[in-house]
Amino acid sequence: MRIDVNDPARRRRGRITVDPTQRQHRVPLEDGEGEVFLSWDGTLDDAGHLRKCVCCGCPNLYRMRTLPSVTPIIVILAFAGAAVSLLGYATNQLVYATLILVLVIEVTIVLVAKVRLVCYRCRSQYSDIPIAPYHERFERENAEAAANQPDPVLPESEESTPGGPDDDP
Repeated sequence: MRIDVNDPARRRRGRITVDPTQRQHRVPLEDGEGEVFLSWDGTLDDAGHLRKCVCCGCPNLYRMRTLPSVTPIIVILAFAGAAVSLLGYATNQLVYATLILVLVIEVTIVLVAKVRLVCYRCRSQYSDIPIAPYHERFERENAEAAANQPDPVLPESEESTPGGPDDDP
C-alpha cells in the first residue's frame, strides 16, 4: 500500500509504502524528512480492506479515480473534433480517422485509470490496495461532517498546564 501522507491541516508531508499485514506503527518518509506514526486499530475489515484512515483515524474514506496528465489534452482534442464534425468539416477520411483515434485514446485512459481511497479529514491518499465496495465517491455531506469532527490530537491535561484551576497564586 502506498500512502501520500498529509497532516491534519491537509499539508503534504510525504509518501510512504507499507505492508498492511505487518501493521507498522512507525514508518520513515521516503524522502527521509522524518517519520509518520500510523494507528492500525480497527482500520482493516475482515476481508483486509481499509475502512478508516491510518494517519488521522477518520472513519470516512471515498474513492477517487486518478487520470494521467495527458487527459486534458485529449479532452480538448475531443471537443475540437466534435466542433469540426458539427460544423460540417468532417467529410475528409483523415478527420474521421483522427476522431476515432481520439475516441480510442480517451476510452483507454478511462479504462487504465487507477482508483484511490482518500480520507475526508486529512486528504491522505491510499493507492495500490484493494478497495471495498462500500466506499462511495465524494459526497459533500460526508466532507462537511468530517470537517466538523474534532481533531484527533488529545488535549493536554489540566494538571500539567501552568495556570490551571488548582494552581495557587
